[in-house]
Amino acid sequence: MESAIIGRKSEIKRLKAYVESDKSEFIAIYGRRRVGKTFLIKELLDNQLSFRMTGRENASLATQLTNFSYAMSDYFDDNSTPKSWTEAFRLLAKYLEQSPKETKTIFIDELPWFDTPKSGFVNALEYFWNNWAYYRSDIKLIVCGSATSWMLNKIINAIGGLHNRVTHTILVSPFSLKETEMYFKSRGFDYERPEIIDCYMAMGGVAYYLSLFETDKSVGENIEALCFTRGGELIDEFSKLYKSLFKKADNHLAVILALNNVGMGMTRLDIINKTKLPNNGNLTTVLNELEQCEFIRSYNPFGKSKKDTMYQLTDQFSLFHLRFIGGKNNFEKHHWTKQIGTPEYNSWCGYAFETVCLHHINQIVEALGISGTINTPCSWVYRPSKAVLSDNEIDDDLKTGAQIDLLIDRNDKTITVCEIKYSATEFTIDKSYDQRVQKRLRTFRKVTGTNKTITTAYITPLGLFNNMYSRRAGKQLTADDLFE
Repeated sequence: MESAIIGRKSEIKRLKAYVESDKSEFIAIYGRRRVGKTFLIKELLDNQLSFRMTGRENASLATQLTNFSYAMSDYFDDNSTPKSWTEAFRLLAKYLEQSPKETKTIFIDELPWFDTPKSGFVNALEYFWNNWAYYRSDIKLIVCGSATSWMLNKIINAIGGLHNRVTHTILVSPFSLKETEMYFKSRGFDYERPEIIDCYMAMGGVAYYLSLFETDKSVGENIEALCFTRGGELIDEFSKLYKSLFKKADNHLAVILALNNVGMGMTRLDIINKTKLPNNGNLTTVLNELEQCEFIRSYNPFGKSKKDTMYQLTDQFSLFHLRFIGGKNNFEKHHWTKQIGTPEYNSWCGYAFETVCLHHINQIVEALGISGTINTPCSWVYRPSKAVLSDNEIDDDLKTGAQIDLLIDRNDKTITVCEIKYSATEFTIDKSYDQRVQKRLRTFRKVTGTNKTITTAYITPLGLFNNMYSRRAGKQLTADDLFE
């Protein structure tokens, strides 16, 4: 059944290696809600499992233990219900010891849901691994859960009895553009790449969101049905998403809302000033968890140190929801299709396409032919001070602000400045735009004092319109390069 899995080559390779190793393995799989974690395990390992159980959301200890007994009945023909998790895991160990299989693979899905108040689940799991499974060579324990903060704090980064007990972690990320294209083709869609980019800008590569699309509808019509029609399946997804991932999601949401519409991002201090959150370890945890779930990215602006780290919201669905869905009553007929071409829509497209490119840095580096160099993607912004503005001796290039959304600082004494432009047709560089770009590059060199060679690369969905300016524009990348 492996053929049913779209992409996931690295995850499949790693999982196979871990399951086939000559020692017991404790594998923790995590990732955002509905990204395809369970599907990956089911399709790859279902026939090899010696035992599988799934936690039930908001269920009592008694209910969870009853469901455990059902799972035991399915695999071992034992329908007795244990009174505690300690007894449950001891019972599981007993039957696994009797199993003739050379490798005993256990899959516990939605692990955080088992950890009900005073259930003793984590302690029992800890004892099961530390005092039994760890000393064998044939146990492959795979645990999975969407509640990322729980998975990180209680399992992956545990400080108690499970400290350093997880042998491998696997983050299941949303699909890339290429994987999204493969997914649609496998299900009979005929979307062209520009349409797939439009879909990705709103939905990202979340497998479940894509599974809701219907083949007889265009991308725009599907988005209309899912997000702007009463009863649409993704209207309330935003609030469910963060609450499912993080135990105390209010602080995470506060950071997301602060970063929304702030282009290149904010420093930690900016976030504190905007959200009024305390500057302590809890904020560090929130930022780390958001980044590990790939909602935000952190980076150091060009020429800046770690203390100047910026945090940027890059999750497509969150950006789309906050711009067009949240708190609005957008249920008039053809609401979404009417947005196309409006200033708000065009503004969103510009930034959304930038985030698509940020999620495909590896493809950009490969297309630029610089994958053999050490490269650091970052951004740069310059705002002139009042002193500069009032000094008549200062160069005019330094009297206006400048911003570069993506530059790639390379170790071969070269900087590639990326001009990312969304356009539904070929993008036209006219005289005015060319002059703005040249001025920006001059300002960048004067402010930073860099002596590196500066090259430009234009990244657009359909390429550049052929004129005198495009012919001297430097490297050109199109949507096809992002799909490689």
